[in-house]
Amino acid sequence: MGKIKSLDDLKKISKDYKKGLDLREKSSHPEELVQVKVAMATCGIASGAKEIMEYLDSELEKRAIDAVVTQTGCMGYCYAEPTIEVTLPGQEAVVYGNVTTEKADEIIEKYIKTGEFVDGIIPRNYETI
Repeated sequence: MGKIKSLDDLKKISKDYKKGLDLREKSSHPEELVQVKVAMATCGIASGAKEIMEYLDSELEKRAIDAVVTQTGCMGYCYAEPTIEVTLPGQEAVVYGNVTTEKADEIIEKYIKTGEFVDGIIPRNYETI
């Protein structure tokens, strides 16, 4: 860790520490929380998945929605990147493709808050093992 040269440096370290602590606390009961997984394989990153992940993370926190936002590897939907998988408590996961910040906002407001499906769902073409 480098030297702290300003109040902003200290605030960033504090925020990062709190975020890590919050994630550890939430990991003990993930089935009770909204879970958002952002595909961060090479094609996802090239399509803007990092921006989408940062947007979702900050917006869910701002809106006081109890959620865990994590990254995952390839979901197999390279043609529809950036992709996210959203799992509401007690429900099956839903995968959205071609996610922009505008689409992410709509997913938060309609699907995560009220359970109303939003355009852009990638049909499920596999069964879990």
